[in-house]
Amino acid sequence: MDLTYNQAYPGIDDLRLKAKSRIPRFAFEYLDGGCNEDVNLYRNTAELREVQLKPLYLNDYSGTDMSTNLFGKTYSAPFGVAPVGLQGLIWPNSPNILAKAAKAHNVPFILSTVTTSGIEEIAKITDGDFWYQLYHPAEETLRNDIIRRLKEVNCEVLVILADVPTFGFRPRDIRNGLAMPPRMTLKNILQIMGKPNWAMQTLAHGVPSFATLKPYLPKGLDMKQLGAFMDKTFSGRLNTERIAAIRDQWKGKLVIKGVASAEDAQLAVDLGLDGIIVSNHGGRQLDAGESAVKSLSDLLAFKEKLTVMMDSGIRSGADIARALAVGADFTFLGRTFMYSTAALGNEGGQHAMAILKRQLKQVMEQVCCPDVAHFSKHLIKHH
Repeated sequence: MDLTYNQAYPGIDDLRLKAKSRIPRFAFEYLDGGCNEDVNLYRNTAELREVQLKPLYLNDYSGTDMSTNLFGKTYSAPFGVAPVGLQGLIWPNSPNILAKAAKAHNVPFILSTVTTSGIEEIAKITDGDFWYQLYHPAEETLRNDIIRRLKEVNCEVLVILADVPTFGFRPRDIRNGLAMPPRMTLKNILQIMGKPNWAMQTLAHGVPSFATLKPYLPKGLDMKQLGAFMDKTFSGRLNTERIAAIRDQWKGKLVIKGVASAEDAQLAVDLGLDGIIVSNHGGRQLDAGESAVKSLSDLLAFKEKLTVMMDSGIRSGADIARALAVGADFTFLGRTFMYSTAALGNEGGQHAMAILKRQLKQVMEQVCCPDVAHFSKHLIKHH
């Protein structure tokens, strides 16, 4: 396992600042921002970092094992790549870069319905060893065809997105013309001209598009028509009937992402799901919501019936350790991997995974935690 990394960027904040310097402002603000006043964006990480760990220095300790069993597969670390929309807008080819790195590092990669690489492309890169996040279509025929394609490439885990029943109100994206429909303003064009490396890479890889959805898009849509098509085609809103219909078709592992309440977690149990990802969409949907780690601590009772995972607010290896200590079975990170890819291009995925593994291993060695399952014994406090 390659744990080498670029020592000029040893911290996630280093990667964030480098990413900011390399990509147009509208792309960085799309990645970096939350919704409304960014309250829950900051709350996510701030409240997670209030979690404290207790070292047990005098225990017998024979070493650290980060490997984690999840849905019948052993991964080499307890974290994966969260789904992110429009990844190719942030850095060209980034879904492929991250999928390749995830495969090499033996951690899960989740492909979003609304990102810029398609199902078949990612399946080829990962030999089918990837997860897929379904942004629920309004039409059953479209949903069924996406599921058919996933079965054909032997995708193992289907993740249903619950927490985008409506688009978040994101002032930066509105100012930058990245609301639906997106528009290219003079200001955006000037920003692109100021980032020639990003512009050349984008030209080389082609204008970002919703690759998975290409078979369903009418030919020759302009940006405004594309926005109208997306609004019409994807409702995003789930209910028990929609989930039950997917459960009937999908015999692999089925996970719901965006759970933040005991009521929704209980419905996931009742509908026969295999797991939940406790998440608030990285603080991008509900500014008045609670932090993901607070939701997680309230949902631990469901661990007897579901695999309980978490994303939102997790940025570093120490943050992964905190989430595991509170009780998460597994964690996912989105922005961290995108900062790294925007900062370092083709090396970004490898770099971020090496950094996270090194950081997590150091925490485990420091507190004398032998394996991931023992993190809860080191918990001092949480919400």
